[in-house]
Amino acid sequence: MKSRKDEERRAAALAYKQGYYAPVVVARGKGVLAEAIIACAREAGVYVHESPELLNLLMQVDTDRFIPPELYRAVAEVLVWLYGIEGERQ
Repeated sequence: MKSRKDEERRAAALAYKQGYYAPVVVARGKGVLAEAIIACAREAGVYVHESPELLNLLMQVDTDRFIPPELYRAVAEVLVWLYGIEGERQ
């Protein structure tokens, strides 16, 4: 049986700007903070991708830090997924 803490929702948000060499973790948190991150994303029309494995790794990256090279491929795969969804909307 899972405890309430085990079921606590987690979230991380990434941003990428021209000139950056990699995406940056701009927000991460658990519980109420995670819910707020997800709500803000949805309100802004940003897709929320759920990948427990990637989230576990992103939760280890400090806020306002570039993702490490080890995560480039995983994040690129999410971007491919996102671009596919964006293409379907048009």
